[in-house]
Amino acid sequence: MTPIITSPQVSAVLFVCVAHVLWRICRFLARVFGTPLRVLPGPPAPSWIYGHMKQIVSEENAALPDKWFEKYGKHFVDREFFMTPRLWTLDPRAIHHVLAHPYEYPRPEGKRKVHLKIVGRGEEHRLQNPAFGPAQIRDLAEIFIRKSIELRDIWIMATKDGVTRVNVNKDLSRMTRRFGYDFHALDPLEKHNELSIAFRHLFSNVPPVSSILPMLRDLIGIPFHPQQPSKRMAPALRAAGVLRRVSKDIVVDRKAEVMREASRKHLDGVERKDLQGRDLLTLLIKANMAKDFPESQKLSDDAVVGRAFLLAGHETTSTATTWALYALSQKHDVQQKLRDELLSVSVDNPTMDELMELPYLDNVVRETLRLHSPITMLVRETQHDDVLPLSQPFTDRFGNMHNEIQIAKGDKVVLPILAFHRSKEIWGEDALEFKPERWNNPPEASSAIPGVWGHLLTFLGGPRACIGYRFSLVEIKALLFTLVRAFEFELGVPPEDICIRTGPVQRPLVRSAPEQGFQLPLLIAQV
Repeated sequence: MTPIITSPQVSAVLFVCVAHVLWRICRFLARVFGTPLRVLPGPPAPSWIYGHMKQIVSEENAALPDKWFEKYGKHFVDREFFMTPRLWTLDPRAIHHVLAHPYEYPRPEGKRKVHLKIVGRGEEHRLQNPAFGPAQIRDLAEIFIRKSIELRDIWIMATKDGVTRVNVNKDLSRMTRRFGYDFHALDPLEKHNELSIAFRHLFSNVPPVSSILPMLRDLIGIPFHPQQPSKRMAPALRAAGVLRRVSKDIVVDRKAEVMREASRKHLDGVERKDLQGRDLLTLLIKANMAKDFPESQKLSDDAVVGRAFLLAGHETTSTATTWALYALSQKHDVQQKLRDELLSVSVDNPTMDELMELPYLDNVVRETLRLHSPITMLVRETQHDDVLPLSQPFTDRFGNMHNEIQIAKGDKVVLPILAFHRSKEIWGEDALEFKPERWNNPPEASSAIPGVWGHLLTFLGGPRACIGYRFSLVEIKALLFTLVRAFEFELGVPPEDICIRTGPVQRPLVRSAPEQGFQLPLLIAQV
């Protein structure tokens, strides 16, 4: 006999559900408005649902945090979805504390889930180090130069009849897909395959902010999941699926190729001393197969795919080079000074050491990564109550002096990369000017910035700093060396027609042609 659910039973269940949701909401509100960060100043939130998120995303040139720091001082609080507080600070000691404790301050859960969907499950940064050492990067410098020369030759053909307008953002993005796979990326006839198309869709469709749904789920405590991804995420997820499928096949083929090579040389497997290769993927696979590398520190094939194809700096490297050419197109004296230095090198294919010995090229790269850092900000979420140490005391909005900032479990801390790089307190009144000469004698205050390279936060710092930073630096320098020697660059539209949109990375957009997507049109002519 089928049991009958009575009205009191239904009412009891509904009561428990409603009580649970109300309890979750009350606990959430207590955390949001009871946070120790409430003593800090900050801008009023325009929305209880979106906080300041729409403002930050819609602001051009990532300028809103700069305005807030100028108004509220070195520490302030803004609001994320549902008024969740986020701490912004320009204190280098506080930022160092966050970067030095990556497990206490990981990425927020929503960001981790998006990363997992797109990249797959990864492993520790330190596991990749054998493929990113100076000796391995030195071997790859020749490849960077060769691919740069390929792009140079295509542009030479395009400019054989004179000045030509080129979308350098598109061409550089295609060129920097450099994992030892034939993408046909530089084919002037636009010949594509599914992997190159997947790359384009992936980096064009990742949303700039997390979805509101995960926070709503956490707020009410009901584990609902949408059956279909959002319209913005769906193309990125499809592209990620293509990347993983094709990339796994490539990894299997490349591992077999490495073993065939070892067999031809009569080697009993691969060892660390064999860590040379013609591309990043081969280096990662050889490091993973090395007999004298501990098993506990080897990567799974999935991690090799994720790291090699998605996390090796493809988009940030191409974007940084795009902004370098943009800056040079605005500063013709800087462009000519750099060209003169590059033409003093007698060969078209310098070694890594020769690239690194060019001081003005180094200054230009540093200034580009300072003023046009591809990643403008990152967010971390504390896993427990903590205290952030400060370099200097501050006065809160109630007039009380503090030597540290109290932070509660679940509070978020913004790593304001671009705001650090544009701070007039650190860089002087000309902080917003592209001025490579400043690196001949960098300001003393910049030495406190806790970055892994160049007194900048471009590649972060601490145990989870970008381990591929040498890789990116050499590639950027190889591109600039080859292209600036061969061409003169001038902006292809009025300067005011270029705006900056920030998503996962900040990229240029032509204001009068937004439907054409991210682009930087430059007029190029042969030297």
